Amino acid sequence: MGEPAAEVAAVVVTYNGLPWIERCLDALHGVETVVVDHGSADGTVAAVRARHPEVRLVEQENRALCAGWNRGVAETSSEFVLVLNSDAWLLDDGLRRLVDVARRRPRAAWIGPRLVNDDGTLQRSVRGFPTLWRLATEYLFLRKLAPRSHALNAFYAGDFDHDRERAVDWTMGAAMLVRRAAFDDVGPFDEDFFLFSEETDWCWRAAARGWEVVFTPEATCVHVGGASHGGRLFRENVRGHLRFLAKHRGLGEAERARRLLRASLLLRGRLFHGERGARYREVARWLGSGDVPTLLERT
Repeated sequence: MGEPAAEVAAVVVTYNGLPWIERCLDALHGVETVVVDHGSADGTVAAVRARHPEVRLVEQENRALCAGWNRGVAETSSEFVLVLNSDAWLLDDGLRRLVDVARRRPRAAWIGPRLVNDDGTLQRSVRGFPTLWRLATEYLFLRKLAPRSHALNAFYAGDFDHDRERAVDWTMGAAMLVRRAAFDDVGPFDEDFFLFSEETDWCWRAAARGWEVVFTPEATCVHVGGASHGGRLFRENVRGHLRFLAKHRGLGEAERARRLLRASLLLRGRLFHGERGARYREVARWLGSGDVPTLLERT
């Protein structure tokens, strides 16, 4: 990966990132890399210092995932910035391939690689911008009726061909190459989004400024997924939907979404037992505890 190092820097934000951060940093050998740690308590900081003394390590309070992204980008000056989760790593010459795509597409602000699970299977990473209907197809299980349908599964881009490069609404933020000129034009990531929808918001703003968000299968990245939070932050995921809708589609649309999401999670809470059902019921109660402005207050 040494060839593009002069034009690319990497930013990795971590919170209790062991053991995956070691594979992530090993794959970035020869690339200027900044690790922003958000208070890991599992030995991540010591491991990074011991195994990768060449990495610039920044420690800061865990205000939001994208606060780490913003700090890491600010610590670099390269033309492109590869932003990675600590449980993700590019395969082979993936970084060079991402840069090649960026050179071919000068209006590409954000380029997402093909993501695969640790076992090599495809991890569908292209998404559609949230709307009330798209949230309904997800939370009421309508997409299960036709998972490859655009009408019933546009939120998860069920009809998208992950073997073809093209402009999309947004891609999962586990791995992305960001063009600095676009970042300077669009502005930093919005730190009011704690862990979910921050990439959705930034891609929306980029599109509004005339930039492209591109998915390419030319580069492949392994993404373990949920390694730091283990899927425990479902409420933050729902809050992210509401924050995005309130910001970009208005409080009225966000309030309609709140009612839709609450009804759907009450239904899920009756259908599912155990920890999963309890999680749905807990978030449904939270959604019923106030209006959208109240729910969006930081906790």
